[in-house]
Amino acid sequence: MSKYLKLVFVSLILIVIGLASEASHAQSKKEASGINALALQNVFADIAEKVKPAVVQITTEKITTYTRRYWDPFEDFFSSPFDAFGGRRQQKQRPQKQYKHKQRGLGSGFIFRDDGYILTNNHVIKDVDSIKVKLPGIDKEYKAELVGSDSKTDIAIIKIRTDKKLISLKLGDSEKIRVGEWAIAVGNPFGLEQTVTIGVISAKGRHGFGITQYEDFIQTDASINQGNSGGPLLNIKGEVIGINTFILAPSMSQGIGFAIPINMAKDITSQLIKKGKVTRGWLGVIIQSVSEEIMDAFSLSTRDGALISDFTSDDRPAKKAGIKQGDVIIEFNGKKIKDVSDLQKIVAHAEIDKKISVKVIRKGKEKNFYIVIKEMPEKLGEVSVVSQPEESWIGLEVQNISEDIASKLGIKDTEGVIVIDISPDGVAEEAGIKKGDIIREINGQKIRNLGDYNTAINRIKDENSAVFLIRRGKYSTYVIIKR
Repeated sequence: MSKYLKLVFVSLILIVIGLASEASHAQSKKEASGINALALQNVFADIAEKVKPAVVQITTEKITTYTRRYWDPFEDFFSSPFDAFGGRRQQKQRPQKQYKHKQRGLGSGFIFRDDGYILTNNHVIKDVDSIKVKLPGIDKEYKAELVGSDSKTDIAIIKIRTDKKLISLKLGDSEKIRVGEWAIAVGNPFGLEQTVTIGVISAKGRHGFGITQYEDFIQTDASINQGNSGGPLLNIKGEVIGINTFILAPSMSQGIGFAIPINMAKDITSQLIKKGKVTRGWLGVIIQSVSEEIMDAFSLSTRDGALISDFTSDDRPAKKAGIKQGDVIIEFNGKKIKDVSDLQKIVAHAEIDKKISVKVIRKGKEKNFYIVIKEMPEKLGEVSVVSQPEESWIGLEVQNISEDIASKLGIKDTEGVIVIDISPDGVAEEAGIKKGDIIREINGQKIRNLGDYNTAINRIKDENSAVFLIRRGKYSTYVIIKR
């Protein structure tokens, strides 16, 4: 064999070896990929097997009573519509009969203590006459007692009594979750027990739905449906990171569900177990968000903070400390305040009767105050002016508030002017001002009567915008009117 042929032969052998090696490597990668996929699958299966015994089905019953008058068709048929003298028909008082109707509800929950304590949603057990719990694999319903509930976060705790220790779930840390991480939802959608769905954490800190007062929802695309309410949302370790709570209307969207962060539940479970209710800190203020227009009008450098638009009464903690309408709270107890929701949550967790430092911006300057936090009355909270009039030149007709008007409106004083008509093509109407609104301030000038109002309006003729403080109903809000 010539030298040239030997060279060709060796080259062919190397090529064959190379191709074989590459094929082997590809096969190895394919096998490794299959092993990884199988390992992940096993993780989900293991989690499902581990947590399902602690996820329970909750059924509720509410009995409603209603009354109907008894109807006798024979009496109506044979009786004459007129009396003997041609008069009107004599109406008889028919007997009444009471009926009872059983209204049933369905939800989920999970055992978080082995002595029978179960976490669920407040809306699952609210205003019901009986609560029953079904444990997985046990053909028996346990009667549950309500330990405590909190409508402001939609969290409730119920308890069942058994002779043995129950399997419970470990509570994780919802502060550490990241968008994109795995999320596993377990519950009883539509009564289908022990349903497991998988997705990811889509977003954190969602609020503004008006579902609860304190909103800080985890958003997930793991399927959540009716009956899932109260069930756990888990991480890849099988730890509870949230309580499944609600979905957007199915006709609007799919794959968008929301859960209460488990850290929020941790903050209140001990209180519910010890006292049956939650104690929260309170300032006694009406707050609203800082819009772009308010930021410009109040000479603010950012939209961070919460604007004080009113107080629930004169003796409330914030007002006693020197806080005024128009102040913007930017820091509370050393923590920066980003928005209205941020302030609400931080104040709620503040220690009762403790003096707290508060930093505000007033007329462009920072000021510091110390407020003694009080306990929030049960039916109140830091009221947030959520639906504000749209900010958008005047076009108003106003008049003084007479004692008669004040009496009809249920207000104590006659300060201010009341809006009695609005031009349909004026900017006040565009800004959302309505008939019956009471104007208390314009650009910081107090409006006590019609004379004050006219003086203030004359001052803003050459300006492009004005800040109105109006009172509507019980509370006040700031409105920016732009030319």
